[in-house]
Amino acid sequence: MSGKDFFVSRYEQLGWKYRPVELRQSIRFNRINNVKGQDLVSRLLHLGLNLDKIEFLSDGYWVCDSRVSAGATAEYLLGLYSIQEAAAQIPVSLFSDLEDKSVLDASAAPGGKTVQLANIMNNSGSIVAIDISKQRLAALSNHLERCRVKNTIVYQLDARNSPKLGLRFDRILVDVPCSGNFASDSKWFQNRTLKDIERNARLQREILMKASECLADDGEIVYSTCSLEPEENELNIDWAIRRLGLEIVKIDCVGVSGLTVVFGKELDSSIARCRRFWPGLTQGFFVCKFVRNSHES
Repeated sequence: MSGKDFFVSRYEQLGWKYRPVELRQSIRFNRINNVKGQDLVSRLLHLGLNLDKIEFLSDGYWVCDSRVSAGATAEYLLGLYSIQEAAAQIPVSLFSDLEDKSVLDASAAPGGKTVQLANIMNNSGSIVAIDISKQRLAALSNHLERCRVKNTIVYQLDARNSPKLGLRFDRILVDVPCSGNFASDSKWFQNRTLKDIERNARLQREILMKASECLADDGEIVYSTCSLEPEENELNIDWAIRRLGLEIVKIDCVGVSGLTVVFGKELDSSIARCRRFWPGLTQGFFVCKFVRNSHES
């Protein structure tokens, strides 16, 4: 089961009518590196990089019609900002009280969210950033160096083996490998099948299960995907509630409520606390925040 008609029909069953989307480029300021407190917006405008503030992000800006590439400025090379899709800036912002905490970034490469974590943490505490791909870890390490991240150690490790670290973490980011969506991939409909979706969903459950084993008491897990498919989102969350003793916390961000009925199947009502982003202002995205269920022994 595949093809544009198949997926568009699914989206309509889930309550959203398909429309083509043209995404806007966005960046995120790394304020920790702007040591002199300069007005970076004005500085970039002078270079020909025009920006508009993204209302729902504290440090995010849309790149408007500009004379220069966002990745070709000295300010970018100095780590004063990162190029990061707008929805992708949301998961890290959902953690509470990150300073001086121990953090696991369970699928870290290419590093945009890792840098964002370090930025919010003010380079305090510690981040363990893992990824299975040696090639992607090289890009991650370069990103961390460019942005002058000092509190992060990088390991090549399958996230399904994260308990082998022998550590407990206060905060865990589970931005899982996913199927993506048509808004960020022009050939998505041609290249995806339902079997792909189901295979990715199984991998995501394995990663989330192992990450939950590394969660400290009173810790938090943020789970996110850039997929629109409920198998990778609400259905996985329903599984985690039932199988892992995790509880969903209400979050304050843009998007619509998570689906509590998927293709006629009723899910845990607390999944409405998740946030789903249908493509439009941003790419397709899904995010939720977990804590350990207080009733679990």
